[in-house]
Amino acid sequence: MLGTGAVTNRREARVVALQVLCERDIVRHDASLILDRLFAEFDVMTRHSEFISDLVENVLVNIEELDSIITDYAPSWPISQIAVVDRNVIRLALAEIKWSVETPEGAVINEAVELAKAFGAENSAGFVNGVLGSFVVGMPKSNS
Repeated sequence: MLGTGAVTNRREARVVALQVLCERDIVRHDASLILDRLFAEFDVMTRHSEFISDLVENVLVNIEELDSIITDYAPSWPISQIAVVDRNVIRLALAEIKWSVETPEGAVINEAVELAKAFGAENSAGFVNGVLGSFVVGMPKSNS
């Protein structure tokens, strides 16, 4: 998914996280071993390695909840029938929206759509945008 070189920004960090999740989803390799391999392969700055590790961990620890959310917002698509890239882009974005306070929801959705455009099928971006947009609209608003 990434060429060789340094991971210098959050977008590239999300690509690495997506790569980990897709590899784990397809061939069931251990996520920590995939992370170790990719961190060795790419020049990943410490702040980005922590961001990547946190995203991957949040997805894997909460995967049942995330898949339930996807099922709620894409009821016509059983989770097993959603393309691997689309499924993991949505999981990644949902985890970031739910458990990371650093990035605004709109920015997370935009990043997810860009990942879907880059790595998904022709209709992936629209599907990802629809699921995530519906989720955000349906989220309870905080009183802050």
